[in-house]
Amino acid sequence: MLYINGEIATPIIAALVMVFSYLRFDVFHSFHNPDPAILGEYDFVIVGGGSAGLVLANRLTEIAEFSVLLLEAGGEETDISDVPIIAAYLQLSYLDWKYKTQSQGTACLGMKNGRCNWPRGKVLGGSSVLNYMLYVRGNKKDYDLWESLGNPGWGSKDALHYFKKSEDNQNPYLVRTPYHSSGGYLSVSEAHWQSPLVLSFLEAGQELGYDSRDINGEFQTGFMIAQGTVRKGSRGSTSKSFLDPVRKRKNLHISKFSHVTKILIDPATKIAYGVEFVKNKVTHVVKVRKEVILSAGAINSPQLLMLSGIGPRDHLQSLGIKVIQDLNVGKNLQDHVGLGGFTFLVNQPISLLQERYENMPVILKYAKEGSGPLTNLGGVEGLAFVNTKYANASDDFPDIEFHFCSGSTNSDNGQLSKAHGITEEFYSTVYKPIRGQDVWSAIPVLLRPRSKGLIRLESSNPFSEPLIYPNYFTDNFDVKTLVEGVKIVVAMSQTKAFKKFGSVLHNIEFPGCTNIPKYTDDYWECMIRQYSVTIYHPCCTAKMGPHYDSEAVVDAELKVYGIKGLRVIDASIMPNLVSGNTNAPVIMIAEKGADLIKQYWGKGLG
Repeated sequence: MLYINGEIATPIIAALVMVFSYLRFDVFHSFHNPDPAILGEYDFVIVGGGSAGLVLANRLTEIAEFSVLLLEAGGEETDISDVPIIAAYLQLSYLDWKYKTQSQGTACLGMKNGRCNWPRGKVLGGSSVLNYMLYVRGNKKDYDLWESLGNPGWGSKDALHYFKKSEDNQNPYLVRTPYHSSGGYLSVSEAHWQSPLVLSFLEAGQELGYDSRDINGEFQTGFMIAQGTVRKGSRGSTSKSFLDPVRKRKNLHISKFSHVTKILIDPATKIAYGVEFVKNKVTHVVKVRKEVILSAGAINSPQLLMLSGIGPRDHLQSLGIKVIQDLNVGKNLQDHVGLGGFTFLVNQPISLLQERYENMPVILKYAKEGSGPLTNLGGVEGLAFVNTKYANASDDFPDIEFHFCSGSTNSDNGQLSKAHGITEEFYSTVYKPIRGQDVWSAIPVLLRPRSKGLIRLESSNPFSEPLIYPNYFTDNFDVKTLVEGVKIVVAMSQTKAFKKFGSVLHNIEFPGCTNIPKYTDDYWECMIRQYSVTIYHPCCTAKMGPHYDSEAVVDAELKVYGIKGLRVIDASIMPNLVSGNTNAPVIMIAEKGADLIKQYWGKGLG
């Protein structure tokens, strides 16, 4: 059972899990064997069983002569995490590292102590077990930019090949296009239930001059019913998609609850020869014959590199860590940030409220058919990519993304507010008064922030949380762009498509903004700085780049500069944040990374 802050997530969902387990057998939900005996040496050790690590474990063990050890700090995902609608409940649970940003004064002002929560998956499947399952690839120009920065083989054509390699799209119309495929490990589809509000969302987009289109296809600009990594109405994490089908391969060993504390590197030869990890309070050492592959994510990968002596010289020396390779690890941190809790009231009973999906008829429908409101992607029904006045609309390079929700967890039971970490005063003042009312909400998201942060070590203790400095809105252009995104949401709310439901902005003033004239640019900026929310897309902290890039940590083959036998393969290596959600791009990176490894060791391409 899943507990959050010591309490069962919700009794009715707990009942659902029991019903679901007995009435609807999921062939992809396997019974897991205990961890095998760990050998002293493997060809490859993969650190981190998240979205990238599990793709790598699958693809590398296709080569029968490769032996692979996968190390994961968490355990297995739970039955309750399979239910798409309850994504917000998974944050702050034991599946989450529960990271928080450092207070910086430019954002997250309405959060406790000015610190934003940064959920990261501590579980097989990583953040694909916690996320909202949205399948978004980003813009073609993102990858062409990566290549132009000196990273051959990472352009949009290469990326498309690997997106399609993974994909098993369930929409027949999309599969017939050149941009999608079927038969891969990763099931992609729309949720099996939509509210009337998402149709209004598409109609509103048309009123604003935007087409309804496949935002993962030829063009990105436009509106779309969201697609997600779901199968048969349940979450399709990378654990279920990539790991479960290959768990019985004899050349794959998995060690759970294994906290890696150090990459072992010979300081003379600068060859990575193994890893050190702690399991059941016992320290273990495992050696590698070929490579250590670091896939611990944009926070933990730079943390582990620095703990192992790879990082900024001054920072490591200040903590008493012996420097093996002086690289700009932890810099270039980027994340998608948006305005949370932007809510609009409607006058008809059409929203996704708890009382409408936490009842026995809905549970039974889900259990028997895998359909109904519980299949909703954490409340997100629609996605849009739009242009502010700062974007060139003719370039198809939009600068704002909308996550459209046919409801608001903030105004229902407040779970999303708790997950974001807003203060009790904030919740009680703004959202508690509309609890249980019909609403819709949209999160405008800044796609390409100019503000960049960094990850630093708090100490040389590998069990200390790293210090996260997102530096949101330190470049004023970012907040100006997001203000324009907020205005487009307001314009969308005033279209005929939404007015037919009596759509009106929930206009209770945000704490901290009461002395600013409402609905001015200054007011929107105040709201943004008060309720700044991560969209859970940290990246770029072990930057991929050519040798002449002073910030580069890995080369285009994802090898760490100056160290033999060590690669980083996860969101850390992105040179710049992609213009969209990051789970699909991370899977793409791992697919390509696996082929790079196979090619290097003479096993060809997949």
